[in-house]
Amino acid sequence: MDDLRAVMDAAGMEQAALLGISEGAPLSILFAATYPDRCQALALYGSFSRFSYWFPTEEALANFFGYVETSWGTGGSVQRFAPSRVNDAAFQRWWGRNERLGASPAAVTTALMRMNSQIDISAILPAVRVPTLVIHRTGDQAVSIEGGRDVAAHIPGARLAEFSGNDHIFYVGDNADGIADAIEEFFTGAPARIEADRVLATVLFTDIVGSTEKAAALGDKRWRRLLDDHHATIRRVLARFRGREVKTTGDGFLATFDGPARGVRCACAITEEIKSLGIEVRAGLHTGECEMMGDDVGGIAVHIGARVAALAGAGEVLVSSTVKDLVAGSGLSFGARGSQTLKGIPGEWQIFAADR
Repeated sequence: MDDLRAVMDAAGMEQAALLGISEGAPLSILFAATYPDRCQALALYGSFSRFSYWFPTEEALANFFGYVETSWGTGGSVQRFAPSRVNDAAFQRWWGRNERLGASPAAVTTALMRMNSQIDISAILPAVRVPTLVIHRTGDQAVSIEGGRDVAAHIPGARLAEFSGNDHIFYVGDNADGIADAIEEFFTGAPARIEADRVLATVLFTDIVGSTEKAAALGDKRWRRLLDDHHATIRRVLARFRGREVKTTGDGFLATFDGPARGVRCACAITEEIKSLGIEVRAGLHTGECEMMGDDVGGIAVHIGARVAALAGAGEVLVSSTVKDLVAGSGLSFGARGSQTLKGIPGEWQIFAADR
């Protein structure tokens, strides 16, 4: 998302219509939900919210890795991505060249596909508030049509356009012209805007562990001075990670981030740097749809973030499963803290602790 936003800024582009293809669809969805004011419209082709719609079993993924290790660069994967061109020798040579230019076999297996295998954005689909068109071929051999149907069913107001054919590459095979026409018509037809008073955001809650006892031991004057140092430290770290301070809550902070990985790293930095003051803080994060209320934020996502933080121990950073799922490929790692009941929040929630 940072790369996309940086390119738009450099080009002086306030808004863009996004076309997300295959694993580019989850990224485009995340961008549209996070920056609805910068996304004019969203078209998705061959999309999915969970990697299992692409490779439903470990065996299927292992078979693909086997191809990469033995045949990458030959264009043999055309059987999966463009089966209508499997007997076209020139197309297969061209596809093989694309493989070689795109990535080394090691990069495909150890970096790209391992990262892709962690994709799960199903929890944030309802947060999309821009006009959305979902296009999918019914016989797509790479990503199941069920992946597109799932995305369309859970993005508010999304329109699903199904086309016959079994190719994953949208510009070859049956109905290639029809798919291109549908995309052009959608983007040039000035689709109606949806009011963007809610955005996807990562909320961070912190508070001082044992603050009442510490205040009693220090006395009012020294406690006030310590709180000032605490606030200054957290604000300095928030600025470093582009967090937005929403408000202070006595001995704690509520902040938001437009990227969950930055939020987690910021929380870890806060818990470490605050130790120099002789105190410890706990932190909790959740990513979800937040209601914008002036400079404040509200909604169930904020309540979930607060409940997650309340479970944390001294110096600990806890996150919801949504945050964990969204930071795939970031280098962050987590330890499971099991299923938890969050006060006032329906259902059981999987909680994870950020590793240092």
